[in-house]
Amino acid sequence: MSVKVERASVIDAEEVLLLQKLAYRSEAELYNNFSIEPLIQTLGQLQAQFENHIILKATVDEIIIGSVRANHQDGTCYIGKLIVHPDHQNKGTGKLLMNAIEGLFPKSRYELFTGSKSEKNIALYEKLGYKAFKEHLIASDFSLVYLEKKSS
Repeated sequence: MSVKVERASVIDAEEVLLLQKLAYRSEAELYNNFSIEPLIQTLGQLQAQFENHIILKATVDEIIIGSVRANHQDGTCYIGKLIVHPDHQNKGTGKLLMNAIEGLFPKSRYELFTGSKSEKNIALYEKLGYKAFKEHLIASDFSLVYLEKKSS
């Protein structure tokens, strides 16, 4: 099984959005919150992101199994919505997508965030060289952890 990473186009938006909603279900269950932004994002909102974000897709046999998006502002590459189909997780697809998106913004500072209870996500980002630098309390039992990485 060969995974191909390439830039997504707006015609991929519907497939990416369906995968996003599937991939973020486990996060919603973890936080017992099914109104998180990735689950309520509309197709129109995602299509609009193609105007100011680079969105990558990972495919196997032309089927999208993963995606990540980023935009660059003032020397920082803001990375978001790293998603991998549950059947393809823990096989290196997330790492491939992260390396690819970082490669498009060399000599940048990279920043992303995830929920404080998302231990697998945090472990992946730390393995890729990210370090937590800020935590933002959302509720008494939930915060967002912001991680950064400086390009070498």
